[in-house]
Amino acid sequence: MHKQIIFNLPVKDLNKSQAFFSALGFTFNPQFSNDNALFMNIVDGSIHAVLSTEPFFQSLINKPVAKAKEANEVVICLSCESREEVDSLIAKALAAGGTTPHPPEDHGFMYDQGFEDLDGHLWNLVWSEQQFS
Repeated sequence: MHKQIIFNLPVKDLNKSQAFFSALGFTFNPQFSNDNALFMNIVDGSIHAVLSTEPFFQSLINKPVAKAKEANEVVICLSCESREEVDSLIAKALAAGGTTPHPPEDHGFMYDQGFEDLDGHLWNLVWSEQQFS
């Protein structure tokens, strides 16, 4: 079995979060989903997120759930195939109700922009001429 990245995010409303991320083209696996959590495929076979209701997420940890609209512990960064893919995903995020915390940054060899999802989680989309490794 190959390695995968699976991270968990607390959300206020599973239905709204599912609609938001579906608008970005992410899919959901019903086999690993229920009324408390949705298993989201970001990059099939390798990167996934579990969107959990805040009460369910709280049951998994022994400290308070961070309020992502007030403070952030992490920025989720996804590499993209092109500048156009960055711009396309940002446009979809904005159309689905997300916001952008800063304008695009163009360094010539690297291009990025971020969005904030409905719950305040920060996502950064980046294209680079070179692979990150």
